[in-house]
Amino acid sequence: MKIIYILFILFTTNATAQVATSSELFKTLKANDSLLFDVAFNRCDPSPLHLLIREDLEFYHDQGGIQHSKKEFMEVMKKNICGSPDFVSRRELVAGSLKVFPLYDNGTLYGAIQMGSHRFFESRNGAKETPGSTALFTHLWLLNEGHWQLARVLSYDHKAP
Repeated sequence: MKIIYILFILFTTNATAQVATSSELFKTLKANDSLLFDVAFNRCDPSPLHLLIREDLEFYHDQGGIQHSKKEFMEVMKKNICGSPDFVSRRELVAGSLKVFPLYDNGTLYGAIQMGSHRFFESRNGAKETPGSTALFTHLWLLNEGHWQLARVLSYDHKAP
């Protein structure tokens, strides 16, 4: 009887797995990752953040604490990442590390979890760029009226080079 119950559960449960890197969802969230980091972080151009980040964003950083809103996050970004022309920080996604897991509510896609690893590089006073930390990240994206918005960020396991 137990085996029948287990088989029933296995065949009737809609298990969600990581999507293929060729899927539209993966490509969309990878493009959003690029807007967040290649544009906003690396070039200090915050313009994509206004549409990509929810007002109630929560950002948890294992060394930098918590930001409880989009406003707080934008202030920290402006002050710490883009606040000094003498300090330049660049983020690079570790090739092959990005994974996306869709989230469904009774068969309707409402969100996705995006996970990966990235490394950072730093330059001070125009000196040659040096490797900074590596870290893991987990992003919760929510679908809002056809647009993906970043709702929660976990940035953790930062390690010095």
